[in-house]
Amino acid sequence: DKPDAIDMVTCEGSIEFRAVTFGYLKNQPVLRNVSFNVAPGETVALVGPTGSYKPSATALVHRFYDIWDGAVLVGGHDVRDVTQQSLGQHVAMVLQEPFLFTGTVFDNIRYRCTDASRETVIEAAKAVGAHEFIEKLADGYDSILEQRGANLSLGQRQLLSFARAIVADAKILILDEATANIDSYTEMQIQTALAKLLEGRTGLVIAHRLATIRGCDRIIVLQD
Repeated sequence: DKPDAIDMVTCEGSIEFRAVTFGYLKNQPVLRNVSFNVAPGETVALVGPTGSYKPSATALVHRFYDIWDGAVLVGGHDVRDVTQQSLGQHVAMVLQEPFLFTGTVFDNIRYRCTDASRETVIEAAKAVGAHEFIEKLADGYDSILEQRGANLSLGQRQLLSFARAIVADAKILILDEATANIDSYTEMQIQTALAKLLEGRTGLVIAHRLATIRGCDRIIVLQD
C-alpha cells in the first residue's frame, strides 16, 4: 500500500482502463494502450485468441500487478490509491481452476466471510445448484474436503467457488474461464448460477464458450 492509501468503504462497481500498458518482462508489453469502461451493474465479456493476455487485464483490476503506464480505476479510484484490503472487499474472482482448502464444505464456502451464518451458506449453495450434491456427501456441509477438493469433481468444485463468491457479496465479479473444464449439463447449472450471481453486480467475464458470454451486455475483443 502507498503510505497515504485510503480505505474504499463503498464502491458502485465501475471499472475503467485508461490507456493501460503492462508487461511481465522489461520492454515486452503484453497490453498496449488498452482503454475501456464497464458501467456499474453491466456485464462485459473479454474475448480474444490465446495469447491476447485476457487474464492479465482481470489481474490488474485486483491489482495483482502494477501497470507500467495509464490507470486502472475501480469505483472511480485508481487501484494504486486504495488499500489492497479494501479493494479485495469489492472484487470477487471465480477462476478456471477453483482453489479449495482442506476442511469442511461449510468453511470453504464462507472462506471470505468467516462469520457468515449456516443459513447464508446454504442459501448461496441452493442459488448456484450446489446444495443437492452437498447434501449427498457423507456429512453434508460438514464433510471434510481433501487437499484442493480432490474428492469432488471439477464441476462440483466450481459450483462451490460460485457459492463462495455469493457469500463474499462483492460489487464486482471477475470470471476467468469459469466454465472451461466442465460438461454441458454442469454448464447449464452454472449458467443459472451466473445469472443469480450477477444480479446487481458488475461482471467482467473471460470466456471462449459462446454460451458463457451470450448474456453479456457487451463484448470487448483483445487482439494483437
